[in-house]
Amino acid sequence: MKKGYWIVEYHSITDEDAIKAYAALALPAIEAHGGHALVRTADAIEPREAGLKQRTVVIEFESFARAIETYESAAYKQALAALGSAAERDFRIVEGV
Repeated sequence: MKKGYWIVEYHSITDEDAIKAYAALALPAIEAHGGHALVRTADAIEPREAGLKQRTVVIEFESFARAIETYESAAYKQALAALGSAAERDFRIVEGV
């Protein structure tokens, strides 16, 4: 079975407190569904080619279906509500190879 991944690039953040509130809710929701962070950084980024220096998060799940299930869970929806409009993000759920 192929793994699933959340790939998130933060284009802008307007409220760090909301980001912290989101993280406090999102992490337990992710872990409850078997997800774990492979990348979670705001500082150590070396962009190349057309890349931008942006906060980057990569979360791995046991399957693509589990990654979608987690995003659609009530617990993660609560985290998204806490985030509100505090960040502009490029959020993708992708299947591994």
